[in-house]
Amino acid sequence: MNSEVVSSATKIPFYLKALVALCLLAGVGIGLFALAGPIAVWLGMADFRVGFDYLRTVNAWADWIAGGSFLLTVAIFVLARKQGHSGAPKLAVLGLIGSLAAFLSWYVPETFRPPEGTPAIHDIATDPYNPLEYVAIAPLRADAANNMDYGVMPGIESVQQHIDMQLNAYPDIVPQVFAEDSGAVFNRALSAAESMGWEIVAADAESGRIEATDTTFWFRFKDDVVVEVSADNNGGSMLNARSLSRVGRSDVGKNASRLREFFARL
Repeated sequence: MNSEVVSSATKIPFYLKALVALCLLAGVGIGLFALAGPIAVWLGMADFRVGFDYLRTVNAWADWIAGGSFLLTVAIFVLARKQGHSGAPKLAVLGLIGSLAAFLSWYVPETFRPPEGTPAIHDIATDPYNPLEYVAIAPLRADAANNMDYGVMPGIESVQQHIDMQLNAYPDIVPQVFAEDSGAVFNRALSAAESMGWEIVAADAESGRIEATDTTFWFRFKDDVVVEVSADNNGGSMLNARSLSRVGRSDVGKNASRLREFFARL
């Protein structure tokens, strides 16, 4: 008789299992939906616009699902413990898995959200008044939606407007000056580019030029970079660079952040 009482007390009611299953399925489900966009792009089944549509849908619901699943999981755990069910910790773990999956579905895209005031441009140069030109990469951009003319893009009235937008948003993107000679800096620049996973299209130590393509992780955007190292009048050297997206009106700050990381590695 006592064993029957204990068994009854420790047996988890179906409705608690159903609620935990709901938390788990909702969280994991929206997580898989969030991954579906990038995966479709990787497999060539859809372009980045479809992927963005997926993320916009996820963004509208994931935080609510994460918060709701967490609160419901806590309530289920407290109730199960209060009723003496030995499986309460297992229920909590399953529910928290769902909550965490939903939270990550919301949080990871949020980390890529640009700061307030990020301009809708996709071409960044250390010297916007005399931007570097693409040579070796030019044939690879034959079908690119964005042209290679700095400051010429939809919504921009003049090159000067583009320059002003860049300088106001990214005042730190300027020519980099080094005490070392240009040959040493070129080698460091090439090593930095390779360490960042860029595909080196051309590297000419004599002219000090590097052209490379960087492919973003989530939606496989291809952005092109050109770097030029030249000697200055003081025995040192100066490095200029430019980063340009192939598609999309706004780069949400990616080109500037790429150059910042490149300079930091130098």
